[in-house]
Amino acid sequence: MCLSRITNLQAVKPPVLPPSSTAAQGAVQMRIKNNQSSTERLSQSKSMVLQESDLPQKPISRHRRNQSQHNVLVSGVALFEPLVELKEHLNVAKISESGKKQRKNWALMWTVLTSDQLLLYKDKQETSQKPGGKTDVVQLCGAVIEWAKEKSSRKNVFQITTNTGSEYLIQTDSSSTANKWCDAIRKTINSSVRTDALEIKTVIICQCPDHLSESLLSKYPCVKPTEPLVADMFGSSKLKHSTSDSADKNGVKNRLKKFITRRPSMKTLQEKGLIKDRVFGCHLLTLCEREGTTVPKFVRVCLEAVDKRGLDVDGIYRVSGNLATIQKLRFIIDQEEDLDLDHSQWEDIHVVTGALKMFFRELPEPLFPFRFFQQFVEAVKIKESKQKIQAVKKLIQQLPKPNQETMKLLFSHLHRVLAFSKKNLMSTQGIGIVFGPTLMWPELDGGNMAVNMVYQNQIVEFILIESREIFNMDGK
Repeated sequence: MCLSRITNLQAVKPPVLPPSSTAAQGAVQMRIKNNQSSTERLSQSKSMVLQESDLPQKPISRHRRNQSQHNVLVSGVALFEPLVELKEHLNVAKISESGKKQRKNWALMWTVLTSDQLLLYKDKQETSQKPGGKTDVVQLCGAVIEWAKEKSSRKNVFQITTNTGSEYLIQTDSSSTANKWCDAIRKTINSSVRTDALEIKTVIICQCPDHLSESLLSKYPCVKPTEPLVADMFGSSKLKHSTSDSADKNGVKNRLKKFITRRPSMKTLQEKGLIKDRVFGCHLLTLCEREGTTVPKFVRVCLEAVDKRGLDVDGIYRVSGNLATIQKLRFIIDQEEDLDLDHSQWEDIHVVTGALKMFFRELPEPLFPFRFFQQFVEAVKIKESKQKIQAVKKLIQQLPKPNQETMKLLFSHLHRVLAFSKKNLMSTQGIGIVFGPTLMWPELDGGNMAVNMVYQNQIVEFILIESREIFNMDGK
């Protein structure tokens, strides 16, 4: 038998190869033979038509791993762009950003309501541009909507508070339009909450949950990650990657993502007393009701400090104090800590006056309320002096009690500042320039800022000059 094998090999007459090449060729032939034999055995034991799960699994390439892991399904259906439900021009004002109060500035916005978001554009044409053209995106999952008559003098105003603490006021002159939008947004919010509760919007990660796209979570805040084991869907009961390096991280990451998407709003925390209302940025009426006074305590303390050691200081109220020190004083006031303005760290009286001006500038509604702005402008245009005094006095008497009392205390103090004008070099015109834009401004910027500023200064200057008769100071 050995002689027959040798004879067959000689008949083939293979080319002469070096010893190393011959060994390598023999190794290749052995591998091919082994692969063929294993394939033959597989074909003998299984049907000729193989199931998809029976095919050999290809290893995941490292540089393509992230691409394959971002294939996600929601309830077995791919995620699509949300459908547009309503779109219309509405008046919008953002009054809070993540719990931080902002000045209320109304603007006409092109508003688009989708299945889970409220998109706000400055111009209708921006909707046809790239996504970067969006002015603001309001996530409605976990949000709260309610009518807010006390937040504005306008009619048909409702407020949306997101789960991150941002607050938006939305208004339209038509009550039917306002009701339509309010009902539609409320249904969208309820639908997103109900969907989240029933876990219909559950993201199924095909391969690796710890590489969950952050952009997907931000776009769909109600979506929550789950375990990636879906044997019936993919025909395999094993993960396509090794979980030894991520098993300890998945639980913590999923819990953190669930907490972030379901964290309570700023309003809820305030109602539970976990976060206290601040002094700066708080509505004047709300602050006085909380303190049980008609004049905020901080305003009274500041005016007393200036009366005590600042009436004769050069440029009082005109000269700015150190901003870092002013912010430190503001922080102490907001934390409701005991304040002693006679302490050495507040020896610069310009810091006290700077904090007082900042308090008035950050009021959500100025000391002269929005709805009275135009009426004061018309009153100051009156040429006859007595009629002008009576018109301004009548308007002040119509103001809420905290506004009246605070205004009376402030202008009586400024009248004492004028008594030292030779030393502090402050005139009625200088005080009007400082306090005009601080105490009053229009609700909407109509484009005539310079004209409004002229009237603001004239109104404050006129009230200061006629303060004794307007506030009946001589009667006391």
